[in-house]
Amino acid sequence: MAMSGLISNRNFGSFVASGNSYRSQKDSSLQRGGISVSGVSVTRYGNLIGKERVSRCQRAMHCRIDSPLEESVFKQIRTFDNKRELFSPLSRRSNRCSNFKLKACIKSHSYLSSAPFSSSNAGQRKVNKFRACYKSEDNDIGEPKIDRLQSTEGTGEAILLEGNLNQISPWWKQFPKRWVIVLLCFTAFLLCNMDRVNMSIAILPMSQEFNWNSTTVGLIQSSFFWGYLLTQIVGGIWADKVGGKLVLGFGVVWWSIATVLTPIAAKLGLPYLLVMRAFMGIGEGVAMPAMNNILSKWVPVSERSRSLALVYSGMYLGSVTGLAFSPFLINKFGWPSVFYSFGSLGSIWFALWLRKAYSTPKDDPDLGVEEKRLILGGSVSKEPVTVIPWKLILSKAPVWALIISHFCHNWGTFILLTWMPTYYNQVLKFNLTESGLLCVLPWLTMAIFANIGGWIADTLVSKGLSITTVRKIMQSIGFLGPAFFLTQLSHVTTPAMAVLCMSCSQGCDAFSQSGLYSNHQDIGPRYAGVLLGLSNTAGVLAGVFGTAATGYILQRGSWNDVFKVSVVLYLIGTLVWNIFSTGEKILD
Repeated sequence: MAMSGLISNRNFGSFVASGNSYRSQKDSSLQRGGISVSGVSVTRYGNLIGKERVSRCQRAMHCRIDSPLEESVFKQIRTFDNKRELFSPLSRRSNRCSNFKLKACIKSHSYLSSAPFSSSNAGQRKVNKFRACYKSEDNDIGEPKIDRLQSTEGTGEAILLEGNLNQISPWWKQFPKRWVIVLLCFTAFLLCNMDRVNMSIAILPMSQEFNWNSTTVGLIQSSFFWGYLLTQIVGGIWADKVGGKLVLGFGVVWWSIATVLTPIAAKLGLPYLLVMRAFMGIGEGVAMPAMNNILSKWVPVSERSRSLALVYSGMYLGSVTGLAFSPFLINKFGWPSVFYSFGSLGSIWFALWLRKAYSTPKDDPDLGVEEKRLILGGSVSKEPVTVIPWKLILSKAPVWALIISHFCHNWGTFILLTWMPTYYNQVLKFNLTESGLLCVLPWLTMAIFANIGGWIADTLVSKGLSITTVRKIMQSIGFLGPAFFLTQLSHVTTPAMAVLCMSCSQGCDAFSQSGLYSNHQDIGPRYAGVLLGLSNTAGVLAGVFGTAATGYILQRGSWNDVFKVSVVLYLIGTLVWNIFSTGEKILD
């Protein structure tokens, strides 16, 4: 069965077809029909063949694109490839699938006859410049030869597609590459918090074994932030200059090695443990700036909030995973097993990162043309930064709003991250296993509400609400929600209510991912890594001072005093953010 037709570069939905559908019809009576690709409905020689679905369109990207018109055809064909709606064999009399070749003949101002195949017909009409010939290679029914439509102006041919109808492109090959990058960053942050929070569980049996008091425990917990503080700005500068792939890969490998060596350092002595925890902080310190840099290159503005929310929810799920599995591993194999098992997972991630990740879309040779156009279309320059305009950056009030708000936010967040198991154990009288499992609930709540907040934020932006308004709404929820629920902890009388208040506090906190954590790319996308490094440096200082101060307060006061300090800082952050922040680009 032979078929040839005409495809419009403006409307792929109709083209002229020729061929032989029914052997009972006479050649002289054959009338050219049309094929309308709405369902797909096919009409041949005035007869409706029916709605046919086609298995697959081979990648047209492998062909050379020499003109905008050819590119338009490629775009339309790829659209059908994605929807898996192509042309199946039109003959229902054939029992087996046929292999089709699609040839596109690029014509300049083609004029074809609109009447039956007859040179005597004078009726002419102008059609579009593209003609596609579909030719079956597998035909077991003899058919009379019918001439293909001929153009009055001849040019060369280019093969666009060639494939087997039985083959369907696997879903993982059709998955958008930018979301592969997002998922890899999500996994990196999952490992990041798994390796970080395991100490908050392991510190309980370790303090008993090594006779550490609350002050020593606070010192150990805060030592992580010594190294974490050092690499925030450095990591941002490094990522903006050399690319996020190298920097994030380095960070994961570094902190994974430090995690594995933590039990050895603890047995050697407290100074060695403090140094090793600081080394681990060095590796994790570059993660957020590098991630922010790479997503600023890969993710369009319309998907910014939800992509960042997904990545940061990896941190929360990392806390969930670490807090859930650490008690089991400690009870079964001893506290060192937590560090050995969690730290070894980084090597698996690194192998995938090297194979799949690229710093920018321009570096990825397998990225589709359509996706590359979507990512790069309305974006700022994706070129690496050579000079950091520090004076300009530090002169902007929204930058300082980011820095101050990040400090206020992280004070409460890091206290809950590092001290929550101790609170459950000492105040609520839960055992080690119960402390670890109940700590999961607040972080699981954060993982869920971070993604909800991301979708809400992107939806509000798409509805026409300004980015500034959206960021202020999201961050206000992220500040005032935790402040309210922490004040209720002093009034609860049951452990269940205390856990509920903690969970609600963390759930509201997760809206910050669509607030201040998305704002770096809003106000200065080219310097997203540096901006994140600056603000997160303030956040790390909050972690250092807050974690250590909590141990000091607990020796002289109560948990209510700890929560009151966090509430005051949340309120300060709310005021600063709503007065000085913006969602508009202020750094070019």
